Amino acid sequence: MNIEIRNGRVIDPKNGVDRSISLFIAEGRVAALGEAPAGFTAERTVDAAGCVVCPGLVDLGARLNSIQAELAAAVAGGVTSVVVPPDAVPPLDEPELADRLIHRAKEIGKARVLPLGALTAGLQGERLAELAGLKKAGCIAFSQAKVPVVDTEALLRAMEYAATFGFSVWLQAQDYWLSRNGIAHEGEVASRLGLAGIPVAAETIAIATILQLVRDTGCRVHLTRLSSAAGVVLVAAARDEGLPVTCDIGVHHLLLTEDDIGFFDPHARFCPPLRAQSDCQALSRAAATGLAAICSDHTPVGADDKLLPFGEAKPGATGLEVLLPLTLKWAAAAGVSLHAALDRITAAPAEVLGLASGQLAVGSVADVCIFDPGATWQLTAEALKSRGKNSPWTGCMMTGRVKLTLVAGRVVYEG
Repeated sequence: MNIEIRNGRVIDPKNGVDRSISLFIAEGRVAALGEAPAGFTAERTVDAAGCVVCPGLVDLGARLNSIQAELAAAVAGGVTSVVVPPDAVPPLDEPELADRLIHRAKEIGKARVLPLGALTAGLQGERLAELAGLKKAGCIAFSQAKVPVVDTEALLRAMEYAATFGFSVWLQAQDYWLSRNGIAHEGEVASRLGLAGIPVAAETIAIATILQLVRDTGCRVHLTRLSSAAGVVLVAAARDEGLPVTCDIGVHHLLLTEDDIGFFDPHARFCPPLRAQSDCQALSRAAATGLAAICSDHTPVGADDKLLPFGEAKPGATGLEVLLPLTLKWAAAAGVSLHAALDRITAAPAEVLGLASGQLAVGSVADVCIFDPGATWQLTAEALKSRGKNSPWTGCMMTGRVKLTLVAGRVVYEG
């Protein structure tokens, strides 16, 4: 379908575009910006007055407990590409499972699914999974999700193998021994509430180990869900050193701290845990300077699992539908421009993935998000399409609402 989107503020961070112009889409790709291409006849015209027209959001971490509901939630949040970690049931450690996931996502026809294959069989941290077969099936990289590899030699061999074939490895830096019994950041709040703590050292020791293995193997590594100021320092130094390392931050960690646990609020339980105010500020600076991309860390959890005491409640929160408004909220609080904020959830994650998406250049795939940056709405269970209604933001007013989402030139959501 030929589509003309007019009167909107087109922001394409990757190509430095930020102006009110028309966007023309033909055959699933961006045909032109500004003036219509020769012979173009619009089959549909979208009036985006008062709205921002940007590339579809690219989310570096979202769990799809119910694939149909979660992909509907993704496009409702303007997300057109979703990276899925391998800690499903069963884990994505066989090519057939990855192939089935991708095929099912195509049948649903909403957001694009980019699976991470399991680095080790069953995510057990011992024997390598079928990496070559998983890659052929469509996995974009390999990960242990939130499960650490306890055996450092096993991790070394896995990274050596991945480096040999040019595969990327995604790891959450959390030392097993220092985090196995903890449920909150080791600090003042955990001490006052009597909660077992996870020290910052759990992250920094793991990062230091991973970085040394990167030096030894040359493996490309993406560190997921960075949570501490000390971790930011280590990653920044590694980047300055020229190591092939990237990282991301969950959007909740840019806005919440250990203080938001309040009186044992299970909705404030995350993995990694919410840390101190100084850590939150350091993470914000890392995102503001472009050191880190931003992701939703979407983890739908059943209502019953969040009614349990803090220590027994499952960690995580819904994120796909609030990634955009929470990023806008963070940008306003941190003094970051709208252009830069959108970069962290479009072009920056696409660059981590090595994909050409996350932009609106002529000829690029027409993954587009149109949103009203001034529209407000209240986050309630009824307002969410995701089956995971769990959020520390329930009842809060959100600013920024998606009006239209296109994937490869197809309208997949209209609000």
